[in-house]
Amino acid sequence: MADGGGPLYEVAGLTVSFATSRGLLQAVRGVDLELHAGEVVGVVGESGSGKSVTALALLRLLPRHARVAALRLRFRGEDLMTMRPVALERLRGGHVGMIFQEPARSFDPIYSIERSLAETLRAHHPELKAAALRARSVALLEEVGIPEAARRLAGFPHQFSGGMLQRVMIAHALALGPEVLIADEPTTALDVTVQAQVVELLLRLRATRKLAILFISHDLALIGQVADRILVMYGGLVLEQGPAAAVLAEPRHPYTRALLDAHLELGVHYTEHRLRAIPGAVPDPVHPEPGCPFAPRCALVETRCTQAVPPLVQERFAAAGGVAAARPIRHRCVLPGAQPGTEALTC
Repeated sequence: MADGGGPLYEVAGLTVSFATSRGLLQAVRGVDLELHAGEVVGVVGESGSGKSVTALALLRLLPRHARVAALRLRFRGEDLMTMRPVALERLRGGHVGMIFQEPARSFDPIYSIERSLAETLRAHHPELKAAALRARSVALLEEVGIPEAARRLAGFPHQFSGGMLQRVMIAHALALGPEVLIADEPTTALDVTVQAQVVELLLRLRATRKLAILFISHDLALIGQVADRILVMYGGLVLEQGPAAAVLAEPRHPYTRALLDAHLELGVHYTEHRLRAIPGAVPDPVHPEPGCPFAPRCALVETRCTQAVPPLVQERFAAAGGVAAARPIRHRCVLPGAQPGTEALTC
């Protein structure tokens, strides 16, 4: 694929919907996203916010009945909307690897780890012989921290713990040497210790392989530990995006602030800090709110919030020393948008 020196992924106005018996389900509504070489972009939001559907759209892995449209959906300058199936097959795995949710459900229970890795490798490199396949599989397991890798190749998925199986899933995603890794909830259902190990592994792989990573999670505090930039999604929309330090230090959208308030620090007793739950439920994607999707749950809601989806507003964030950050914060809230120094964007 061509390398023009720009972003690896360039996405603008991405929408995804599904026809259902209840009407058109609007899963993603105009997402803008860029992913550059070597950076980690975190996508955070509650279940049903559109995170995973966005990730699957980046690989054109959505089912046939999905209705996908975009002003731009490009990888290294090439249009994914018009890309031929053969080129898409080379993209998947060869250029972009993906860690799917709940790894235990992603493996065939009757395939050994060696057989599943060999199948992945042989799909793109049919010339590889058995000895080369085994050597490469052992090297992949060792790279992701599986002890006694040569022996564990003979194991089956049910013989691995959740954390070890997640490492095997990462090995699958890395098998073909991708430039981008999409990690969809890679720490779900893992305990805190194993979660930290998986995050540490991903960051090490980012450094050693120069990977760009799209890290999807419902945990904003976790995203803040790993990401250079953060996108906060809700109701299929990006409500806020910007440098991780800026979003965490001075969140502009009430939903971002609510996610931060709902997080509890490990070791903090409930008598010292009460959990601030977000009231209400996520919006119905078949019948989305006419205004801000978070308006029914927002403590700061005003009449204008319910009348139309707020436009995207851009603000410059002053970094340490008072120097403006290279990337601005963008958000969809009319309240901070009224402050001086903001500008509306036509997108």
